[in-house]
Amino acid sequence: MSPSERLAALGLTLPDVPAAAGAYVPAVRHGDLVITTGQLPFVDGALPLTGLVGVDVTVTQATALTRQAALNAVAAAAALLGGVDRIARVLSVTGHIACGPGFTGHPAVLDGASTLLVDIFGDAGRHVRTNVGAARLPLDSPVEVGIVVTAVA
Repeated sequence: MSPSERLAALGLTLPDVPAAAGAYVPAVRHGDLVITTGQLPFVDGALPLTGLVGVDVTVTQATALTRQAALNAVAAAAALLGGVDRIARVLSVTGHIACGPGFTGHPAVLDGASTLLVDIFGDAGRHVRTNVGAARLPLDSPVEVGIVVTAVA
């Protein structure tokens, strides 16, 4: 199945890419690499939840939010490339988790993003990743996810 067929089978559509909130772009292409800016888990232009994971937001909620943020990152890459089927492989995921003191559940939270990418791209969605804890993220978002992908030649 193609990535677009997998998205349809999952009942998902790629959201519109929000305009950049500063002096940057949502994604950049260099050769066959596409790097997205960190994407927040916007749904219809709003953050479903705000605050710190482990304090205001549960791990289960945060995992769903990283899934949404990853979908938004895929949308940014796909918009630059001319469609999700133009993404050949996911190379890397970086997840920032805004969390309270002592929180160590970052891997479980970022699994939401990782699982979604494998669901969309199959084995080509398997990637390396980095989890980073943060005191706060933009707009008080609990999570932020950025990806690096390769484009179909």
